[in-house]
Amino acid sequence: MNPILLIPARMASTRLPGKPLADIGGMPMIVRVWARAMAAGLGPVVVASGESEIVQAVEKAGGRAVMTDPDLPSGSDRIWAALESADPGRAHDVVVNLQGDLPALDPEQIKTVVSALAKSGADIATLAAPIDNEADEANPAVVKAVVAWDAKERLGRALYFTRARAPAGDGLLYHHVGIYAYRRQALESFVALPPSALEQREKLEQLRALEAGMSIAVVRVDEAPLSVDTPADLEKARKLLS
Repeated sequence: MNPILLIPARMASTRLPGKPLADIGGMPMIVRVWARAMAAGLGPVVVASGESEIVQAVEKAGGRAVMTDPDLPSGSDRIWAALESADPGRAHDVVVNLQGDLPALDPEQIKTVVSALAKSGADIATLAAPIDNEADEANPAVVKAVVAWDAKERLGRALYFTRARAPAGDGLLYHHVGIYAYRRQALESFVALPPSALEQREKLEQLRALEAGMSIAVVRVDEAPLSVDTPADLEKARKLLS
């Protein structure tokens, strides 16, 4: 496998406008995410953005970034456009999609999702972590992964993703960690599909893949990384990384 790591980023955010350039310990958040991705040592890392200020911030730090159409509808469309620009020769057969709001991401989790793709034979691989508090169980911003796990509950197959509390009854719920590894052909097929009914209802892109019959492997990690979505999250990140 020959991965390339892509990080879509945009300035528009309902709850935290301009968050890719939010300062965390003297460094823009997107640069911190790029540095975490580089530390995984899996392959080239490219930031994809429709805004020149993000591209400039990454390049100033010594990173690589490409401009994409600012009107692209989703992060998946943005990474596909960036992939075609950054790798026109199709040298990379695995595409890792990292969210640009995970400044404290453990590079080992990036390695884990790529390993899960290879081990499972699935079209796509992603991560999930146990939820350990009732607030997150009820929070629609915390996406739950419903997974058919193996006997050790370490690797499984995604059955569904939802913002609701699911599944019902006793037992652990799992927080979906929005990091994906795609086989290149799977990503190409995915972005060619129209948005699906469940995807539109839940506002979750990964449901498009499941509705189309694509397989998503899920590997369990111990803890979900801090996702910066609000000013309060940004303060947590600043304290954590100070």
